[in-house]
Amino acid sequence: MNAPDQISVIHNETMMVGECPLWHAPEANLYWVDIDGFAVHRLHPASGSHRSWRMPTEPAALAINADGGLVVAMRSGFVHLDTNNGGITPIAPAPYDTATTRFNDGRVDAAGRFWVGTIYEPRDRQAAQMYCLERGKVRLVWSGGMTVSNGLGFSPDQRCLYHADTTSHRIDCYDFDVATGTVSHPRRFQQFPTDRTHDYGGRPDGAAVDSEGAYWCAMFEGARLLRFAPGGELLREVKLPLRCPTMLAFGGDDLRTLYITSASHKRPAEERARYPLTGQVLALRVDVAGCPEHAYRA
Repeated sequence: MNAPDQISVIHNETMMVGECPLWHAPEANLYWVDIDGFAVHRLHPASGSHRSWRMPTEPAALAINADGGLVVAMRSGFVHLDTNNGGITPIAPAPYDTATTRFNDGRVDAAGRFWVGTIYEPRDRQAAQMYCLERGKVRLVWSGGMTVSNGLGFSPDQRCLYHADTTSHRIDCYDFDVATGTVSHPRRFQQFPTDRTHDYGGRPDGAAVDSEGAYWCAMFEGARLLRFAPGGELLREVKLPLRCPTMLAFGGDDLRTLYITSASHKRPAEERARYPLTGQVLALRVDVAGCPEHAYRA
Protein backbone atom coordinates (compact mmCIF):
# COMPACT_ATOMS: atom_id res chain seq x y z
CA MET A 1 0.00 0.00 0.00
CA ASN A 2 1.28 3.44 -0.89
CA ALA A 3 1.96 5.86 1.98
CA PRO A 4 -0.46 8.80 2.22
CA ASP A 5 0.69 12.07 0.72
CA GLN A 6 2.26 14.40 3.28
CA ILE A 7 0.52 17.74 2.84
CA SER A 8 1.25 20.74 5.04
CA VAL A 9 -0.09 24.27 5.43
CA ILE A 10 2.56 26.91 4.72
CA HIS A 11 0.32 29.98 5.02
CA ASN A 12 -2.88 29.82 7.04
CA GLU A 13 -4.38 33.19 6.18
CA THR A 14 -7.56 32.54 4.20
CA MET A 15 -7.36 33.81 0.63
CA MET A 16 -10.54 34.75 -1.20
CA VAL A 17 -9.19 33.48 -4.52
CA GLY A 18 -5.58 32.43 -4.06
CA GLU A 19 -3.94 31.96 -7.45
CA CYS A 20 -0.73 31.90 -9.48
CA PRO A 21 1.87 30.60 -7.01
CA LEU A 22 5.33 31.47 -8.36
CA TRP A 23 8.66 30.29 -6.99
CA HIS A 24 11.41 32.92 -7.21
CA ALA A 25 14.53 30.76 -6.89
CA PRO A 26 17.16 33.52 -6.45
CA GLU A 27 15.16 34.93 -3.51
CA ALA A 28 13.92 31.54 -2.21
CA ASN A 29 10.51 33.24 -2.00
CA LEU A 30 7.05 32.06 -2.96
CA TYR A 31 4.74 34.67 -4.49
CA TRP A 32 1.04 34.35 -5.20
CA VAL A 33 -2.04 36.55 -5.65
CA ASP A 34 -5.41 36.84 -3.96
CA ILE A 35 -7.50 37.95 -6.92
CA ASP A 36 -10.64 39.09 -5.10
CA GLY A 37 -8.51 40.29 -2.20
CA PHE A 38 -6.66 42.69 -4.57
CA ALA A 39 -3.29 41.61 -3.18
CA VAL A 40 0.07 40.12 -4.14
CA HIS A 41 1.66 37.99 -1.42
CA ARG A 42 5.22 36.89 -0.70
CA LEU A 43 6.39 34.20 1.70
CA HIS A 44 9.92 33.13 2.58
CA PRO A 45 9.16 29.53 3.62
CA ALA A 46 12.47 28.97 5.42
CA SER A 47 11.89 31.85 7.85
CA GLY A 48 8.12 32.31 7.65
CA SER A 49 8.54 35.98 6.74
CA HIS A 50 5.44 37.24 4.89
CA ARG A 51 4.59 40.46 3.09
CA SER A 52 1.74 41.59 0.85
CA TRP A 53 1.01 44.51 -1.47
CA ARG A 54 -2.43 45.99 -2.16
CA MET A 55 -3.13 46.36 -5.90
CA PRO A 56 -5.47 48.89 -7.55
CA THR A 57 -7.37 46.25 -9.57
CA GLU A 58 -7.57 42.47 -9.34
CA PRO A 59 -4.14 40.84 -9.84
CA ALA A 60 -4.34 37.45 -11.54
CA ALA A 61 -0.97 36.31 -12.92
CA LEU A 62 2.63 36.94 -11.90
CA ALA A 63 5.97 36.76 -13.66
CA ILE A 64 9.50 37.22 -12.40
CA ASN A 65 10.97 40.31 -14.05
CA ALA A 66 14.53 39.81 -15.29
CA ASP A 67 15.44 43.34 -14.20
CA GLY A 68 14.01 42.93 -10.70
CA GLY A 69 10.59 42.84 -9.10
CA LEU A 70 7.54 41.27 -10.68
CA VAL A 71 5.29 41.76 -13.67
CA VAL A 72 1.65 41.61 -12.59
CA ALA A 73 -1.26 41.01 -15.00
CA MET A 74 -4.21 42.87 -13.45
CA ARG A 75 -7.69 43.63 -14.74
CA SER A 76 -6.45 47.07 -15.79
CA GLY A 77 -3.35 45.77 -17.59
CA PHE A 78 0.27 44.82 -17.07
CA VAL A 79 2.33 46.60 -14.42
CA HIS A 80 5.74 46.29 -12.81
CA LEU A 81 5.71 45.80 -9.04
CA ASP A 82 8.87 46.89 -7.26
CA THR A 83 9.05 44.42 -4.39
CA ASN A 84 11.56 46.59 -2.55
CA ASN A 85 9.43 49.71 -2.18
CA GLY A 86 5.99 48.63 -3.42
CA GLY A 87 6.05 50.99 -6.38
CA ILE A 88 3.74 50.17 -9.31
CA THR A 89 4.71 51.23 -12.83
CA PRO A 90 2.42 50.70 -15.85
CA ILE A 91 3.73 48.54 -18.70
CA ALA A 92 0.71 48.16 -20.99
CA PRO A 93 -3.03 48.80 -20.56
CA ALA A 94 -5.61 46.01 -20.81
CA PRO A 95 -6.40 45.20 -24.46
CA TYR A 96 -10.05 44.32 -23.69
CA ASP A 97 -13.21 45.74 -22.14
CA THR A 98 -12.47 45.70 -18.41
CA ALA A 99 -16.21 45.80 -17.62
CA THR A 100 -16.62 42.21 -18.80
CA THR A 101 -13.11 40.78 -18.92
CA ARG A 102 -9.98 40.46 -16.85
CA PHE A 103 -6.66 38.66 -17.08
CA ASN A 104 -6.50 35.24 -15.46
CA ASP A 105 -3.86 32.50 -15.70
CA GLY A 106 -0.35 33.13 -17.08
CA ARG A 107 3.19 31.83 -17.48
CA VAL A 108 6.50 32.91 -19.08
CA ASP A 109 8.14 30.94 -21.90
CA ALA A 110 11.87 30.29 -22.36
CA ALA A 111 12.24 33.35 -24.60
CA GLY A 112 10.95 35.67 -21.87
CA ARG A 113 7.42 36.25 -23.17
CA PHE A 114 4.59 36.48 -20.63
CA TRP A 115 1.52 34.55 -21.83
CA VAL A 116 -1.76 35.43 -20.09
CA GLY A 117 -5.29 34.37 -20.94
CA THR A 118 -8.50 36.08 -19.90
CA ILE A 119 -11.78 35.25 -18.22
CA TYR A 120 -14.99 36.46 -19.87
CA GLU A 121 -17.09 37.11 -16.79
CA PRO A 122 -20.65 37.03 -18.24
CA ARG A 123 -19.90 33.42 -19.29
CA ASP A 124 -22.71 33.54 -21.85
CA ARG A 125 -20.39 32.83 -24.78
CA GLN A 126 -16.83 31.71 -25.46
CA ALA A 127 -15.26 35.14 -25.65
CA ALA A 128 -12.02 34.77 -23.68
CA GLN A 129 -8.69 35.48 -25.36
CA MET A 130 -5.01 34.62 -25.15
CA TYR A 131 -2.45 37.42 -25.09
CA CYS A 132 1.31 37.61 -24.98
CA LEU A 133 3.36 40.42 -23.44
CA GLU A 134 6.52 40.55 -25.55
CA ARG A 135 9.11 43.25 -24.83
CA GLY A 136 6.52 45.69 -23.56
CA LYS A 137 3.98 45.12 -26.34
CA VAL A 138 0.76 43.10 -26.01
CA ARG A 139 -0.08 40.71 -28.83
CA LEU A 140 -3.34 38.82 -29.34
CA VAL A 141 -2.49 35.14 -29.92
CA TRP A 142 -5.98 33.68 -30.32
CA SER A 143 -9.55 34.66 -29.55
CA GLY A 144 -12.68 32.70 -28.66
CA GLY A 145 -13.24 29.01 -28.16
CA MET A 146 -12.91 29.42 -24.39
CA THR A 147 -14.54 31.24 -21.50
CA VAL A 148 -12.09 30.91 -18.58
CA SER A 149 -8.47 30.61 -19.75
CA ASN A 150 -6.42 28.48 -17.38
CA GLY A 151 -3.79 25.76 -17.03
CA LEU A 152 -0.99 27.36 -19.04
CA GLY A 153 2.20 25.30 -19.15
CA PHE A 154 5.13 24.56 -21.42
CA SER A 155 6.84 21.22 -21.93
CA PRO A 156 10.49 21.12 -20.78
CA ASP A 157 11.68 21.22 -24.41
CA GLN A 158 9.32 24.18 -25.13
CA ARG A 159 7.72 22.32 -28.02
CA CYS A 160 4.27 22.03 -26.48
CA LEU A 161 1.98 24.62 -24.91
CA TYR A 162 -0.78 23.32 -22.64
CA HIS A 163 -3.96 25.28 -22.00
CA ALA A 164 -7.25 24.62 -20.20
CA ASP A 165 -10.70 26.12 -20.56
CA THR A 166 -12.19 25.59 -17.12
CA THR A 167 -15.76 26.22 -18.26
CA SER A 168 -15.54 23.50 -20.93
CA HIS A 169 -13.72 21.11 -18.55
CA ARG A 170 -11.05 20.49 -21.16
CA ILE A 171 -7.27 20.72 -21.59
CA ASP A 172 -5.70 21.22 -25.01
CA CYS A 173 -2.12 21.16 -26.21
CA TYR A 174 -0.56 23.04 -29.10
CA ASP A 175 2.65 22.73 -31.03
CA PHE A 176 4.78 25.64 -29.84
CA ASP A 177 7.61 27.45 -31.63
CA VAL A 178 9.62 29.24 -28.96
CA ALA A 179 11.70 31.11 -31.57
CA THR A 180 8.65 32.87 -33.03
CA GLY A 181 6.19 32.62 -30.15
CA THR A 182 3.54 30.95 -32.31
CA VAL A 183 1.20 28.02 -31.68
CA SER A 184 -0.33 25.55 -34.12
CA HIS A 185 -2.11 22.19 -34.40
CA PRO A 186 -4.39 22.37 -31.34
CA ARG A 187 -5.55 18.98 -30.08
CA ARG A 188 -7.44 17.62 -27.11
CA PHE A 189 -5.27 16.50 -24.21
CA GLN A 190 -8.00 15.77 -21.65
CA GLN A 191 -11.78 16.12 -21.55
CA PHE A 192 -13.48 15.80 -18.17
CA PRO A 193 -17.21 15.17 -17.65
CA THR A 194 -19.30 18.35 -17.71
CA ASP A 195 -22.18 16.85 -15.74
CA ARG A 196 -21.66 18.11 -12.19
CA THR A 197 -24.27 15.78 -10.72
CA HIS A 198 -22.75 12.42 -11.68
CA ASP A 199 -19.15 11.30 -11.11
CA TYR A 200 -18.03 14.93 -10.92
CA GLY A 201 -14.36 15.10 -10.05
CA GLY A 202 -13.86 18.82 -10.54
CA ARG A 203 -12.81 20.90 -13.51
CA PRO A 204 -9.28 21.87 -14.63
CA ASP A 205 -7.86 25.07 -13.19
CA GLY A 206 -4.18 26.06 -12.93
CA ALA A 207 -1.30 23.73 -13.74
CA ALA A 208 2.45 23.15 -13.79
CA VAL A 209 4.77 20.87 -15.78
CA ASP A 210 7.51 18.84 -14.12
CA SER A 211 11.00 17.95 -15.37
CA GLU A 212 9.77 14.64 -16.82
CA GLY A 213 7.24 16.53 -18.92
CA ALA A 214 4.25 15.44 -16.84
CA TYR A 215 1.37 17.91 -16.58
CA TRP A 216 0.01 18.54 -13.07
CA CYS A 217 -3.49 20.00 -12.90
CA ALA A 218 -5.48 21.45 -9.99
CA MET A 219 -9.07 20.18 -10.17
CA PHE A 220 -11.32 22.98 -8.89
CA GLU A 221 -14.19 21.53 -6.82
CA GLY A 222 -12.53 18.14 -7.13
CA ALA A 223 -10.38 18.25 -3.97
CA ARG A 224 -7.49 16.74 -5.89
CA LEU A 225 -4.49 17.15 -8.16
CA LEU A 226 -3.91 15.02 -11.25
CA ARG A 227 -0.58 14.22 -12.91
CA PHE A 228 -0.68 13.24 -16.60
CA ALA A 229 2.06 11.82 -18.81
CA PRO A 230 2.85 13.78 -22.00
CA GLY A 231 0.79 11.20 -23.88
CA GLY A 232 -2.25 11.85 -21.68
CA GLU A 233 -2.13 8.81 -19.38
CA LEU A 234 -3.09 9.47 -15.77
CA LEU A 235 -0.03 8.82 -13.61
CA ARG A 236 -1.12 9.99 -10.17
CA GLU A 237 -3.97 11.44 -8.16
CA VAL A 238 -3.37 13.44 -4.98
CA LYS A 239 -6.35 13.93 -2.66
CA LEU A 240 -6.39 17.34 -0.95
CA PRO A 241 -7.86 18.56 2.36
CA LEU A 242 -9.71 21.35 0.52
CA ARG A 243 -12.24 21.25 -2.31
CA CYS A 244 -11.12 24.12 -4.54
CA PRO A 245 -7.41 24.06 -5.40
CA THR A 246 -6.66 26.72 -7.99
CA MET A 247 -3.05 26.42 -9.17
CA LEU A 248 0.31 24.89 -8.30
CA ALA A 249 4.00 25.68 -8.60
CA PHE A 250 7.21 23.77 -8.00
CA GLY A 251 9.66 25.33 -5.56
CA GLY A 252 12.17 24.80 -2.82
CA ASP A 253 15.91 24.34 -3.25
CA ASP A 254 15.39 21.14 -5.24
CA LEU A 255 12.12 22.14 -6.98
CA ARG A 256 10.45 19.14 -5.37
CA THR A 257 8.01 21.04 -3.19
CA LEU A 258 4.66 21.54 -4.86
CA TYR A 259 2.89 24.68 -3.61
CA ILE A 260 -0.89 24.79 -3.97
CA THR A 261 -3.21 27.81 -3.74
CA SER A 262 -6.95 27.60 -3.14
CA ALA A 263 -10.16 29.61 -3.10
CA SER A 264 -12.74 30.36 -0.41
CA HIS A 265 -14.80 33.12 -2.07
CA LYS A 266 -18.52 32.25 -2.38
CA ARG A 267 -17.96 28.69 -1.17
CA PRO A 268 -20.91 27.23 0.79
CA ALA A 269 -20.75 27.25 4.58
CA GLU A 270 -21.09 23.47 4.79
CA GLU A 271 -18.16 23.04 2.42
CA ARG A 272 -15.97 25.39 4.46
CA ALA A 273 -16.91 23.49 7.61
CA ARG A 274 -15.97 20.18 5.98
CA TYR A 275 -12.74 21.60 4.56
CA PRO A 276 -11.35 24.00 7.20
CA LEU A 277 -8.17 24.61 5.17
CA THR A 278 -10.20 26.23 2.39
CA GLY A 279 -8.41 29.30 1.00
CA GLN A 280 -5.03 28.46 2.52
CA VAL A 281 -1.71 27.70 0.81
CA LEU A 282 -0.50 24.10 0.99
CA ALA A 283 2.77 22.31 0.25
CA LEU A 284 3.41 18.75 -0.90
CA ARG A 285 6.76 16.99 -1.33
CA VAL A 286 7.02 15.09 -4.63
CA ASP A 287 9.52 12.67 -6.18
CA VAL A 288 10.02 14.45 -9.51
CA ALA A 289 11.36 18.01 -9.61
CA GLY A 290 9.63 20.78 -11.45
CA CYS A 291 11.09 23.08 -14.10
CA PRO A 292 12.59 26.45 -13.14
CA GLU A 293 10.40 29.47 -13.83
CA HIS A 294 11.54 31.69 -16.69
CA ALA A 295 11.75 35.46 -16.24
CA TYR A 296 10.02 38.07 -18.38
CA ARG A 297 12.52 40.09 -20.42
CA ALA A 298 11.52 43.56 -21.55
